[in-house]
Amino acid sequence: MDLTTRIRSDDKAALKELFEAHYRDVCAAIHRFVGERGMTEDLAQQVFIRFWEKRHQIEINTSPGAYLHRMAVNEALAWLRSKKNRQPEEITPTTPFQPSADGEEVFLQNELNDQIHAAIDTLPPRCRAVFQLSRFEDLSYQEIADRMEISVKTVEHQMGKALRVLREQLKFYLNGD
Repeated sequence: MDLTTRIRSDDKAALKELFEAHYRDVCAAIHRFVGERGMTEDLAQQVFIRFWEKRHQIEINTSPGAYLHRMAVNEALAWLRSKKNRQPEEITPTTPFQPSADGEEVFLQNELNDQIHAAIDTLPPRCRAVFQLSRFEDLSYQEIADRMEISVKTVEHQMGKALRVLREQLKFYLNGD
């Protein structure tokens, strides 16, 4: 009996095997977006919790690792969206505050992430979809073509277009000026 079947039959030992086999990969996928170790680990655990909670509904057409990777990317992107929509905490005279040694770096990284997402949002819809499937879900050009029902040549063209637009819009950050 394969791991996925065992998990569907409520085998917690199978979940533990899945966790041990894929936890590092899930963390790596999330960390690319989040950049904070503690939050990365929290979100990775959330991925496995969601996987367990939805074990009876999940349809895995690829490998469990690829499915978990996709879940990890989606979890990280959802966290980034929710973080963007949160109101900043109110600072009062009693708020404990210790300036971070890397506060400027975090600020600059957040600014860059905002600029990257803004640039991606300017792409035409199909171009944006191709780019996101390639870069955020790590799909091959063939997988993107199959999913979107377009040719591989169209995927290549759309990726080239996306990269040209993004290079132009982000040239300030690329050149370090």
